[in-house]
Amino acid sequence: MNKLSALAAASLLMVACSPAQAPQEQTSKPAVEVNPYSFNENYTEYLQTLSADEFEGRAPASAGEEKTVAYIEGKFKEWGLQPYDSEKGSYQQQVPLVRMLPTQVSNMTFSNNDISAFEYRKDMMAWSPRVQEQVDLSNSEMVFAGYGIVAPEFGWNDYAGLDVAGKTVVVLVNDPGYDSQDAEVFNGKAMTYYGRWTYKFEEAARQGAAGVIVIHDTGPAGYGWGVIAGGSPMRFDLARDNKNMDRTQIEGWITKDAADVLFARLGSSYDDMRKAAQQPDFKAVALNTAMSISVSTKFDYLNSPNLIGYIEGKSKPDEHVIYMAHWDHMGLDPINPDDGIFNGAQDNASGTAGVMALAEFYSSQPQPERSVVFVLVTAEERGLLGSDWYADNPMLPLSKAVGGINMDVLNVYGPMRDMVVVGYGNSELEGYLAKYVEQQGRYVAPEPSPEAGSFYRSDHFNLAKRGVPMLYAKGGNDHIEFGKEYGQQKRAEYVQVAYHKPADEFDPNWDLRGVQQDLWLYYWVGEELANSALWPNWNAGNEFKAIRDASAGERQ
Repeated sequence: MNKLSALAAASLLMVACSPAQAPQEQTSKPAVEVNPYSFNENYTEYLQTLSADEFEGRAPASAGEEKTVAYIEGKFKEWGLQPYDSEKGSYQQQVPLVRMLPTQVSNMTFSNNDISAFEYRKDMMAWSPRVQEQVDLSNSEMVFAGYGIVAPEFGWNDYAGLDVAGKTVVVLVNDPGYDSQDAEVFNGKAMTYYGRWTYKFEEAARQGAAGVIVIHDTGPAGYGWGVIAGGSPMRFDLARDNKNMDRTQIEGWITKDAADVLFARLGSSYDDMRKAAQQPDFKAVALNTAMSISVSTKFDYLNSPNLIGYIEGKSKPDEHVIYMAHWDHMGLDPINPDDGIFNGAQDNASGTAGVMALAEFYSSQPQPERSVVFVLVTAEERGLLGSDWYADNPMLPLSKAVGGINMDVLNVYGPMRDMVVVGYGNSELEGYLAKYVEQQGRYVAPEPSPEAGSFYRSDHFNLAKRGVPMLYAKGGNDHIEFGKEYGQQKRAEYVQVAYHKPADEFDPNWDLRGVQQDLWLYYWVGEELANSALWPNWNAGNEFKAIRDASAGERQ
């Protein structure tokens, strides 16, 4: 018996000792102990291979993509996973993308002579989400719409009684909970979906606005102005038939200082207006000026695949558990004289290798009652586009998705006492996780900076906002040997030195026992769901619960 088979057998004994009951009930200790630091010995090979220089940073529609796809497909086939396209025997789901490069963006000018033009990159960033070579927004009246939020479950509507057709709305970043720090207001310090700038763009379009501008503020945004203005203006989107004509003509940001210029004309300031917008009865305020801006864009079309393999359920094949990670990273920087490869070892070869390790492990197990689907998505780094496409074009109905687990930037620093849940308190899946975490002698912890909105910045979000309960959890900072300070130091070093930089490379000195720990947890949660009749839900008050509840009839 090889190591993987032995571990599979031990795992079955452990799960057999766990009663299929409500997640809040504790399982007994396993009759046969497994090695908590050895889930799949092949994980290191997958991680090192995917992050190798020859994979060229795994950018969509590149030579690196071709190597990545061939490698993963070969493994899926070797393990006997069912392919996404059974007729062609292919694991590929093609995702149509459009690449948009603004070639010229004018300064933002105003109808009032007492307002100087806002300079591109210095005072504002703007683009058009529409697939058009030229967009000219001229003399669009500006209105301050608070946070730009319509959240019925929180009794909040910044657009109540407001007609913004043809107008440009100026809105705040984050949500009222962040500013109030009151747990009874939205989710308090923890950002909700409504705090994300992407939501604000979407809502402004639903309201019929011609333009939407978010005011940047480092605290509630979670990053500085340089993150917005300092990078490449190139953008990617899904290639939709309507060419995004249902979006606003202009999206963008302005600095806090620029907002002060606009509000000063009303005898107010950014700080005063932000404070006023915190009140539930806040009414939108006309800024008594009109804005003009033009954007020229060059665009081209390309395709990049999601990779999908699955194990069909024995008795309930449409009901399914999803494991997800993004295979793509940022590719090459040809003008970097020292190191032009963004290897993306932690982000996210680590998560891709995790899904592969799980897929291989599951292939050695008895067939589950429900299907288990392994989805490796493209273009996460371009705006969560592969997962967005999959969510709109799922292999199986999302109403029949029992739940899912997302893996993004896994723990490579050794065994941790804590298992950190990003978006802590969101769903009942945390109850399933907690009992297995306890079996490992560990504890579940909330993310340390919930105000950053990390739950809405990885691929699981696109399934979550369509109602599927998703778990995004990973080993935290409380190292079993060196303590919390060590873990925090390692995370900080990664962000400063390697995150989205060529330095994110495989390190043979990494202590991958922590990943192996967490892979057991991902497996046990998924295996229980795949062999039960349970349907976990979002917790009461969550912004996605109503969508899940509305699809309940399809699960009868």
